[in-house]
Amino acid sequence: MRAVLSVGSNMEDSRAHLAAVVRDFAPYLVAASSLYATAPWGGVEQPDFLNQTLLIDAPLTPHQLLHRCQELERAAHRVRDVRWGPRTLDVDIVDIEGYTSADPELTVPHPRAAERAFVLVPWLEVDPHARLGGEAVSDLVAGLDRQGVTKL
Repeated sequence: MRAVLSVGSNMEDSRAHLAAVVRDFAPYLVAASSLYATAPWGGVEQPDFLNQTLLIDAPLTPHQLLHRCQELERAAHRVRDVRWGPRTLDVDIVDIEGYTSADPELTVPHPRAAERAFVLVPWLEVDPHARLGGEAVSDLVAGLDRQGVTKL
C-alpha cells in the first residue's frame, strides 16, 4: 500500500521529531522530501513549522497506519488543546493509493490537502506525477499561494 504522509512540528526540537518519524517508517520508506519551513495555517499565532512529506509502502491496513501515526504523535507528547495550534508533532495521512474513506476517524484523501501548499509542495518534490482526488498535484500547486513555504 503506497501512502503519502505529511509530517510537521513547530515545538521543541522539530528536526528531531521529524527525524523520528522517518526512522520509524524507514523499513517502508520510498522517498522523503526536503524539510520546508512553513508559515502556520489556520489563524493561530505561533512559530513557523517544519514540514516534510514521506512516501511509504507499508504492509499495514489504513487504520493500522493511522494508529501508528497517532502512536508517534503520542510519543512526541502531542497535545490537542487548540485546533490548528502549535504541536510537537503532526503526522497526517494525506492519501493512500487505491483507498478512499469518509470515515470521520480516517478521511482519505485528507479533506484539506488540496488547499495546503505546505502539504503539496513537498509531495510534488518526491512525486512529480502525484495525483490527489483525480487532479494532478502540480496543477493544484499552481493554483496556490506558495509564499510562506520555503525549502531548507
